[in-house]
Amino acid sequence: MIGDLAALPGDLRDQVLAAARDARTPGLAVPRPPVMTAVEAFGRAADSLYAVLCALEEEQWLAPALRDLDVQGAVGHLTAVETDMHRALADDDAVAKADHVASTQAVAAAQRGRPARATCRDWRDAVDRTIALADSEPAERRVAIHGLAMRLCDLLVVRAFELWTHENDIRLAVGLPPSVPDDATLCLMTALAIQLLPIGVARVGLSTSPVDLHLVLTGPGGGAWDLTVGATAGQSVATTIVADSVGFCRLVANRVRPDDLEVVVEGADRAYEVLAGAASLALD
Repeated sequence: MIGDLAALPGDLRDQVLAAARDARTPGLAVPRPPVMTAVEAFGRAADSLYAVLCALEEEQWLAPALRDLDVQGAVGHLTAVETDMHRALADDDAVAKADHVASTQAVAAAQRGRPARATCRDWRDAVDRTIALADSEPAERRVAIHGLAMRLCDLLVVRAFELWTHENDIRLAVGLPPSVPDDATLCLMTALAIQLLPIGVARVGLSTSPVDLHLVLTGPGGGAWDLTVGATAGQSVATTIVADSVGFCRLVANRVRPDDLEVVVEGADRAYEVLAGAASLALD
């Protein structure tokens, strides 16, 4: 009978929460994928793009893919980015503040009329050199390129982000379905995006008070983060955003607009300011 049951301990709630915290760290998806280095993540993103390029028919290289570039020009852009990476790793100051698009445009345009396989081979060779150089450097080394100055391990995640984004630009151009990063790479991408989010929100500068943000990203690579973004003075406003982790990464890549992202929010006005800041992080 219910009346015969012993009274529940008064600290039962605290016991349950403590057991849950012991089982896993709050805010982290379970199961967690294996830990991956930034060099490995960059290599995987390169291999994924290379597989797509090797499967393209000659005429598909002429499909419009990025800005005013066809697929072949987009791959030329990426080849030039790798060349700038090599220069950055050699401490070439000229590449530190070079514009990401302007500094690569000449190489991108020069691909017109070349055999597609030659463009593909040049890019693959350049990527392999980046991997070899990065493997020989400390992960914590600071590297400056295209207005970014950050640890090499973080820069390689940015580059993995870029390769995944342009792979999907090419997939869209030739009628292939979009790809999703593997779970381990996605974990690195979302973690870096959250780390850089305050920079993006400051960049758009839409308001004068800070936002106490609770951000929840669902699915593989997801988790929960609490951080303050926006202005450094004034009364803060609590805002919650819940979004899919891959969708959020597409937003950070500026491939979906904040209005197009499926989200659940509390504090809508400030939430969309945060999402606009996320989209401003893209270099293209």
